Amino acid sequence: MPEQTRGIQFWVAVLILVATVVVSVFTYDRRLDLHFRLGPELVHHWMTWVGTVFIGVFTPAYRLLKRRYRRRYSLLLNIHTYGNLVAFLLISVHFAQQIGRPAEFFPDLGTGLALYITVSLLVITGFLQRFRLAQRVARYQRSIHVGTTMAFYIVIVIHILQGLGVL
Repeated sequence: MPEQTRGIQFWVAVLILVATVVVSVFTYDRRLDLHFRLGPELVHHWMTWVGTVFIGVFTPAYRLLKRRYRRRYSLLLNIHTYGNLVAFLLISVHFAQQIGRPAEFFPDLGTGLALYITVSLLVITGFLQRFRLAQRVARYQRSIHVGTTMAFYIVIVIHILQGLGVL
């Protein structure tokens, strides 16, 4: 087992992923019902917006800041890693809420499904890179991670435009 997987940072990340699965399952089967309004929108929509904005803003900021502030690289990497894992948790709650809807109210999954798959791939490739879990394919992981990041931005714009009724 690689040395990176034995540290506390690895286990905190695993704990966040386990929490994501548990909260998503509870949301899916309505043991945790977040389908109520907070201001003008539903709580699970606010959660996904916070998660999406974090990923959408901090990911390019991380790329720029890590080069400019090399002494702060470790801090920036931790914010990137754990912030995106928490963002994934928030997005997963929204997705679970949507797919857990009764059949007569089931949503059109189109871009939402594409977006969730994209974010999931970002988390998987980021996790593998961060904790050096798949060394044989390490040189491909970065390319996949960066390409998936670009796909995230394209799909999120289409998803937002579709949600606003523009598309």
